[in-house]
Amino acid sequence: MAEGDLNKLTIDKERFATRPSRGKKARLWAALAVAALLLVLAAWQGLFSPRVEVETAAVSMVYPSQTFSLLNASGYVVAQRKAAVSSKATGRLDWLGVEEGSVVRAGQPLARLDARDVKATEEQSAANVVNSRHTLEQARVEQKDAARALKRAKELVSQGIIAQADYDTAEARYQRGVAATAAAEAAVKSTQAALRNAQATVDYTVIRAPFDGVVLTKDADVGDIVTPLGAAANAKAAVVTLADMGSLEVEADVSEANISRVRPGQPCEVLLDALPDVRFPAVLHTIVPTADRSKGSVMVKVRFLTNDRRILPEMSAKVAFLEREIRAGEDKPRVAVLPTAVATREGRSVVYVVRGDSVAETPVKLGTRMGEWVEIVSGVKAGEKIAIKPLDKLHDGTKVKVPEK
Repeated sequence: MAEGDLNKLTIDKERFATRPSRGKKARLWAALAVAALLLVLAAWQGLFSPRVEVETAAVSMVYPSQTFSLLNASGYVVAQRKAAVSSKATGRLDWLGVEEGSVVRAGQPLARLDARDVKATEEQSAANVVNSRHTLEQARVEQKDAARALKRAKELVSQGIIAQADYDTAEARYQRGVAATAAAEAAVKSTQAALRNAQATVDYTVIRAPFDGVVLTKDADVGDIVTPLGAAANAKAAVVTLADMGSLEVEADVSEANISRVRPGQPCEVLLDALPDVRFPAVLHTIVPTADRSKGSVMVKVRFLTNDRRILPEMSAKVAFLEREIRAGEDKPRVAVLPTAVATREGRSVVYVVRGDSVAETPVKLGTRMGEWVEIVSGVKAGEKIAIKPLDKLHDGTKVKVPEK
């Protein structure tokens, strides 16, 4: 085949190439414009700028009394009147009428021992009293008869009708009657004393509350042997442990170097670990007049000004010794932040609330200054995380990085 004929078989690529239409070009330019706009917005939002590393703090609830607290100490709630209640008698526990937490009044029966033997002794003593009283009546009758006989003998002997020996016999009989009456009277008193002793022994089998209080622990159960000394095997020395909740005080240790800063009658606030959101008003009741050599401290006792059923013995507590008494309105917590967290933007006070990986510029209304805190009347809530530095590099929406602690 000739070379010219072969060239005719070659495909012309330019002839069959697809050329873009005007609509496709328009869409391409639009996509490029949108991409450019997104890049501009991202740059404006700081997506391409490094994140600002900030220090943060939480918005807190602060009590005004914290600003005039002189000293803090820790200790425990202790009942100043507490008793392990038992019986003076020894016996088997027959009945127990209280349990842990029972509120009792002074004189209220708490438990009862088996009293059959001592009640029998009481009945015997009562019978002895009756018998001794009859013996006394008999002696008094005999004494009265002897007195009449002596009177007659005295008249007769003066008239010489009877011999002096007969008079002496009548007088001796009368003296025996007087002595018998006196002995009978003593016997009555003795049997009455024995009866009172038997009655007291019976009463000892009923265990009563010595004062108003609350049962802390139950130390014995029905069937246990209760004895005052608890010397016998498996015997119980106490039935229940009772505490007067009105006598609760905080016993705290104050270092010797700071003891001069506290005084009896000084206002205080007590914070219990079990109730961290409540502060209890209190007053320094007494300073124990001795020091602990090993601790280098002096014990003080702080008395609660109000009774609260949530306060229990042996709770751990912290005591704030105040410079002055708490005024009206200072007993409630207030929302507060550190002053370094507040910035001024266009004449407004703002804080930067950390939300995720950015901050939100939030206007706030400031209140009074409370020591190292400043009150926030409105704008943020307790618990929110805010930036405290560097505020000069922050604005609304700034990307931030919070270092791990």
